[in-house]
Amino acid sequence: MKVPADAMVLAAGLGRRMLPLTETRPKPLVAVAGKTLLDRALDLLAGEGVGRAVINLHYLADQVERHVAAHPPKLDIAFSDERGLLLETGGGIAQALPLLRSDPFLALNADNLWAGNRPAAARLAAAWDDARMDALLLLVPREQAHCHQGRGDFDRLPSGELRRRPQQGEAAHVYTGLQMLSKRLFDGVKAEPFSMNRLWDRAAAAGRLHGALYDGQWFDVGTAAAVRQAERILGRR
Repeated sequence: MKVPADAMVLAAGLGRRMLPLTETRPKPLVAVAGKTLLDRALDLLAGEGVGRAVINLHYLADQVERHVAAHPPKLDIAFSDERGLLLETGGGIAQALPLLRSDPFLALNADNLWAGNRPAAARLAAAWDDARMDALLLLVPREQAHCHQGRGDFDRLPSGELRRRPQQGEAAHVYTGLQMLSKRLFDGVKAEPFSMNRLWDRAAAAGRLHGALYDGQWFDVGTAAAVRQAERILGRR
């Protein structure tokens, strides 16, 4: 199928792991190699054919709004306001659902970076099977996950279904922060604070949580140290 027309950009978090970079600016406005993470995310979406992005707002929300106004992206923008209550990843998407017109739609975290010219959103669209999937996560092999210190997130079965990393073990793949979701995954879900992990687990129990592999460069830039490391790898500041 084609890349969905709409995408959610998760940009409301407090960015505590990025301190001191986020003392006076929100995480999406942290720059890596001279370009903010938000601009990188929006450029990725626009470059792959997404026409509209919904950005959720909480921490230093006014700065995000002013930045988007001053640096108009090549796609339409809508905001989902969480100033009154931070809803986390799952609740944030649930609140924004009425603003997302396409089904399925994309969602991506604003603390990841995709480098090079390898398609990311299009990889998900090509792998999507509506009859078998409610959620499709973009993954990279753990050994290819730049700046990532974890033990992996998922193992991918030959069928494409995902299994969580064992509590005391390791997993072969890391979630890149980009996913494709069906609105039916949110049936009966309220817009209250909760993590997408809850819905992923529900989809996995039904055999409807799948993964697609990304073959480009990906960086986990969720900490100040990771930002510096990513800049060294990218070769410029």
